[in-house]
Amino acid sequence: MREISNSVTSRADHELRLALAGEVHARPVHALRGPQRGSHLAMLSGEADFDADFAHLQEICRLHGVAPPMPAKHFSADFGSFLFKWERHGEFCTYSFFRPGDFAHPFEDTALSYAPSEWLDSLPGQRLVAVHLALEPAGMDTGSSDRIARYFHEDSLAASRLSGGAATVWTDFRIHADGFSRILITGSSLEPMQAGRVVQRLLEIETYRMTALLALPLVQELAPQIRQIQAGMSEITARLPLVEGLDETRDMLTRLSQLWAEVEEITARTSFRFDATRAYYELVQRRTQRLREERIEGLQTIGEFLDLRLAPAMATCAATSTRIETLARRLERASSLLSTQVNVALEGQNRDLLANMDQRAAMQSRLQRILEVISICALTYYLSVLLGMALRGLNRSGFTIDVELMNGLAIPFMFALTWLGLRWARRAMTRVDEGMSRRPGGRLN
Repeated sequence: MREISNSVTSRADHELRLALAGEVHARPVHALRGPQRGSHLAMLSGEADFDADFAHLQEICRLHGVAPPMPAKHFSADFGSFLFKWERHGEFCTYSFFRPGDFAHPFEDTALSYAPSEWLDSLPGQRLVAVHLALEPAGMDTGSSDRIARYFHEDSLAASRLSGGAATVWTDFRIHADGFSRILITGSSLEPMQAGRVVQRLLEIETYRMTALLALPLVQELAPQIRQIQAGMSEITARLPLVEGLDETRDMLTRLSQLWAEVEEITARTSFRFDATRAYYELVQRRTQRLREERIEGLQTIGEFLDLRLAPAMATCAATSTRIETLARRLERASSLLSTQVNVALEGQNRDLLANMDQRAAMQSRLQRILEVISICALTYYLSVLLGMALRGLNRSGFTIDVELMNGLAIPFMFALTWLGLRWARRAMTRVDEGMSRRPGGRLN
């Protein structure tokens, strides 16, 4: 047994083994015991700014005499006056601050007020989420309606009992005068780890809710352009059966290409945002389900509030994403149809051109035959003239020859000889052309 164990441990580990094993332990839950106040910030810094975010984390560690950590995506430490937690997500960073201790007002003397103000003012990125949270233990004033009304807006108040009534959570999802939204957990008899999980889920719901909504302003901004593209697409589609002529077809194809370029530009701008929104919204839904809410009579639960207020916005984003994809497919089909029409028109033109070329070739062939006959006749005439001159020369030399008779008898033979000569010359030229076409470059070696 020992030999087997030594054999296994002697094997080389995969280079990612430790990282993958630690991934399931990333972003751990911290035990929280009431009374407890917390503050949570989410800074939108982008995917490429990890170095700036991590450098800022190292700065607060140095300010509190804590050894700066090695590069990682999460970190937590007890700085004495408060518990600090840092997490790096895909495009944003979260900073959470917790401070135990009694308090009279849940949202005064917050945990964030104990963090270095200069360090807070220089946080990288743009603030997207800012939440103050208070965890009140069982035995404290669980909050009459008058007390709760002092902390929240009644028209958007959401509340529910959690974990079988072990705690009650209150929030209104509004940004108050201090620039922070609020979450209050009252009458908590939750175990510390259980309370830590509840707090983490509530903060994640608020964070992912806001990041999911980042796509909505983009949808509203692009709506007029998308409507314009859709109108242009509808106009072109209606004109497709009426297109006549290659020039008109090419003009429409050019217009379609312009619309296609606009859709591609929109897709490049929105694809990441829409994908992220779908992922964030799914996380919101999962975190809400895990709260296991129980209704408080007369109040909406957190899940109901999100379903009523957040779900329509997410549906709008999803519908816009589908609309863009549908436009792209329609443009692709219309472009394919117009391209086919252009190809058919070009094939018709090529067919007509080839037919004209065939007619010209046939005409040239007939003209060539006529010219050959004329050439044969002309050569025969010149040969007969030469023969007549030769025969008359012989008569003057003492020979008695009937010039007209001999010349007349020789004409058919001269005609045949001329025809054979031209035929031989044409065949010889054809053989030379075929030999040149078989050699590289069409040249004689």
